Order: sequence, then C-alpha cells, then structure tokens
Amino acid sequence: MSDAPQRTVDEAAAESSSVLDAVHDAVIADREFLRTVLLGVLARGHVLLEDVPGTGKTLTARSMATALGLSFNRIQFTPDLLPSDITGTHVYNETDGTFEFNQGPVFANVVLADEINRAPPKTQAALLEAMEEGQVTVDGDTHDLPDPFFVIATQNPVEQEGTFELPEAQRDRFVVKTAMGYPGRGGELQLLKRRSNRHEQAPEVDTVVDGADVPDLQAVPETVTVEDKVRGYIVDLCRETRSDPRVEVGVSPRGVQRLFEAARAHAVLAGRDFVAPDDVKRVAHPVLAHRLVLTTEASVNAVEKAAVVDDVLSRVEVPAMATS
Repeated sequence: MSDAPQRTVDEAAAESSSVLDAVHDAVIADREFLRTVLLGVLARGHVLLEDVPGTGKTLTARSMATALGLSFNRIQFTPDLLPSDITGTHVYNETDGTFEFNQGPVFANVVLADEINRAPPKTQAALLEAMEEGQVTVDGDTHDLPDPFFVIATQNPVEQEGTFELPEAQRDRFVVKTAMGYPGRGGELQLLKRRSNRHEQAPEVDTVVDGADVPDLQAVPETVTVEDKVRGYIVDLCRETRSDPRVEVGVSPRGVQRLFEAARAHAVLAGRDFVAPDDVKRVAHPVLAHRLVLTTEASVNAVEKAAVVDDVLSRVEVPAMATS
C-alpha cells in the first residue's frame, strides 16, 4: 500500500467514476455492467461473466486494467490446458545447473480466464488457490501473485458440449456474476463506424489511477459503516435462500461475507460512507444468484435463479434507516 493518506469515500467515488468514464469511452457496454465489474475490484473479489462470444469481454477486461494502471494477461482455457500452463513451471538452467521458475500468465494484476469452463476440473482448480490466497504452489514452492490480483472469468451459456461445469467451491470464489449482453442499436452502429476503417487502432484507454494506489482504493469500503440492522438484513436474506423449497444448496457463509463486502463497495461507488438497504438490494442478484444450487424439480421446471432471489428479496423485511 502506498504512503498516501487514506482516501475518503468522496475521493474514492470520484476516482471510480473517472475509471468508469474511461472504460465506457472504449467499451460499448451498459454503464451498470461496468459498475458491477468495478464493484468486484473494490470488494477485493473476482468477477464471472456469462455471455456469448463477441460482446467485448476481452476489451472490457483489458480496458479496466489499463484505467486502473494494472498489468493484464489473457488465458484461453481449452480442454488440453494444463495447470502448469497457468501457474508456470521450473526450467533447468544449463549455465549454473539449477532450476529456475518461469512465471505463468496468472502472474498479472488482472487475469482474463476466457471460457474457463472449457478446461478440465484439474486445470480449473489451478486458479482456486490463486483466487483465494493470492498465491500459487508449484512443485512444493509457493509464489506470491501481484497485489492486487483480480480474475475476470468468462463462460458461454449456450455451448455446453465439451465444457466442464464450474464446481460450487469455485463459483463461490466469484464475488459477482454478471452478463454484458448485446449493445443497443446505437451501440452496434458505433461498432460499424469503428470497423469501417480497418486501419483504425483499437480504442485507447487513459490510465486514471496509479496501479500502486489500487490497494488504497480497495481499502476505502472497509471504512464504510454498516449498522447492525443492515447486517441482520444481509444475514436474513442469505439464510432465506436456504429455506426456499426450490433450492437444494443455498448461499454459504462465504456468500454472506461477499454480500456484505459488495454492499460496502456499492456504497462507495454511490459516494456514501454508510450502507443502506438499497445497496444490499442492488447487489443481491449478481452476488447471490450464481451461488444457488436448485433442486432437480426446479431445474426441470426451468426455474430461474434470479426469480428465487426476487422472491427472497420480497419475503425478507427491509430494515428502516434512521433519518438525520
């Protein structure tokens, strides 16, 4: 962490807004989607994008890294990808007769794990330690990853042949799951305008934040106040998912913590030093839905996880906030 004074919530909100402006100038996407991705960064978590190819996920990840002054690597997950292809491996140095560790592409601040569900479970698991501990272990040696470390993983919701579903433990590591979606008509016209000149370079993104200061930015949500009744609201929402008859496995205790962290980060993006119930409701879908495991009957009946979250939000009483 830098030696700069602690950022205030207002300063963090202004910086975050500038980051979103810079990324939005380059990426044709809904600003709310970009806010959700940045929310993952502020909450010190990772983001899972479920979307069809060609919507701009790689450009989004690269642009976010550039705006934050962070290094970026993209890993294309394939059925023959090995864990060592991600983490790195030891290579023999003939000069001095020793083995040297060659870092894999996971050694970057922002890592795009493209089509993560195309790799077999053993390779997917190579990311688990990295995502949870900020380190990788290769041949018994532990290597620290850069700080900050942030994974944006993508998976195609349509193509299922030749894919491996992410295990529950790995899905739980993602603080939010969201989708980019198709751009509007105006956005697609803008894409054609850019494409009409094949010599035009990809949109450039300005660096808004010094990468060394991102940990300071991530520390700001920890200064946000969360009243006891709002904490209770967070816990009650998550517990309610476990009693829903359509849900086989509800939100885990880790998910409770992620909802808490995401709500604090959302408050910062809104420029507030306290969490309101609305912050919790605004992040409930991207934080909770992907953590639910539905019953077989619910799956056969095509029950949507988002519908379960909607029902949970409608059943749990919203706490009243004190007015000043």
